[in-house]
Amino acid sequence: MTDVEGKLAELEARIEALEGRPVIEDAARGFIEYRGTVDFGSEISWTIRYAASSVLNLPAAARVEALAALGHPVRQALIQALLDGPRTGAELAEAVGLTSTGQLYHHVRALTAPKIIEQHSRGAYRIPPAKVVPLLVLMTAAADLAEHLH
Repeated sequence: MTDVEGKLAELEARIEALEGRPVIEDAARGFIEYRGTVDFGSEISWTIRYAASSVLNLPAAARVEALAALGHPVRQALIQALLDGPRTGAELAEAVGLTSTGQLYHHVRALTAPKIIEQHSRGAYRIPPAKVVPLLVLMTAAADLAEHLH
């Protein structure tokens, strides 16, 4: 093993320890990567890379839960409102035009279950910083899919 290979193996082990998932390299099938640097109240940088062949091995139940949670117009509006920063339940209800707290909390629960949003402080919600770039990527990918289908 060369010095560079040793350092690469060490870095991959550190990433696996930090993120809880192995770094899988399968150059034969290619890679899926997304990244971004955005400023929504504070600068957030994020890079994710998977071997293309390993994408289908990601937990299906978690993917389905997240996609289902995001697949409602009110929840998309809530996400867009929260991209501007934490908001209270009342502020969220007003931002998306909901008239009952029951409706709001139904949609908030759908987004908190897969940890897309979280309760930031008593009565206020936010998008965790590590979720901002993946959410924006997913919103962009969904728009790309819809555009190609029509």
